[in-house]
Amino acid sequence: MPLETSPFRPAWWLPGAHAQTLWPYLCRRLPSVRYRRERLELPDGDFLDLDWHAAAPVAGPLVLVLHGLEGCSRSGYARGLVAAMARHGWRGVVMNFRGRSGEPNRLPRSYNAGDTRDLAHVVEILRAREPHAPLACVGYSLGGNMLLKWLGESGSHDRLRAAVAVSVPFLLEPLARRMQRGLSRAYLAYFMRLLRRGYRHKFTTRGLLPPYPLDELHRLRDFFAFDERITAPLHGYAGIYDYYRRASCRQYLPGIRTPTLILHAADDPFMVPEVVPAPHELPETVTLELSPNGGHVGFVSGPWPWHAEYWLERRIPAFLAQWLPTSDPTTEQERETAPVAAD
Repeated sequence: MPLETSPFRPAWWLPGAHAQTLWPYLCRRLPSVRYRRERLELPDGDFLDLDWHAAAPVAGPLVLVLHGLEGCSRSGYARGLVAAMARHGWRGVVMNFRGRSGEPNRLPRSYNAGDTRDLAHVVEILRAREPHAPLACVGYSLGGNMLLKWLGESGSHDRLRAAVAVSVPFLLEPLARRMQRGLSRAYLAYFMRLLRRGYRHKFTTRGLLPPYPLDELHRLRDFFAFDERITAPLHGYAGIYDYYRRASCRQYLPGIRTPTLILHAADDPFMVPEVVPAPHELPETVTLELSPNGGHVGFVSGPWPWHAEYWLERRIPAFLAQWLPTSDPTTEQERETAPVAAD
């Protein structure tokens, strides 16, 4: 069945969606991951940066990681996953979306939940370089929406061996409304600070003409306001509802032909239950594992706080192992010879 009950069991000491969501961000001791940076020049004159796990095997299957809203390769879930990939003999590489690698991108536009062109471009580059290397992709939150939309609209099954999407919004408008309620407003305030700060920094640093006055940014306090005045016009949408409608991935799910696993928690504080697709919307190639608990990109288990286990870093490789060959990683001495960029 495309819809299955998740085997995830939350840690007894992390009850509730907010505890599951916040623990990895606030309390996790992150794995030490060193990256080798590669800059890709894009056809429109902009750029984005790929961060390759420098201590990963020097050859073998590739796993491309897509971060969430205002995330990057330094995000805890990205670092944890690429470290887990290396233990399976796979190479992890994080695609930093435009402007999310520590340097503002060149153009007024940025990234958004529905823009799949950069993802398609990166995948084509990786496939052209190593046509025989198995390639998979994992997307978190906004990156998961982007991944599922691209898989569905492309209608192809030969670019990726497999894909995994975690804590996907599915429908963007209900997410924007949910974030205005209850304790989720704290997450909204956090994201809005990041979005306003990034917008101000780019248009100040690059000397670009901002489509929305910098001295009025404080007025943009929720996703509706920011997406209506900034995201939609910068990315060619007719307005906020055109953006939410066209960028939401749920309508594209029936077209997915790549073996895909979706991991989602019913108590995700960013969502409402109605966004979760019904079984008849899922093709046979897609499995949705729905857990009662887990929060947003949380899924923390383990017997004690000092022995926390990050279940996603076991479940995702277990699924990908059905489609990617595993091998012994190269020796530490071989890995240490790889050129390294700052974490």
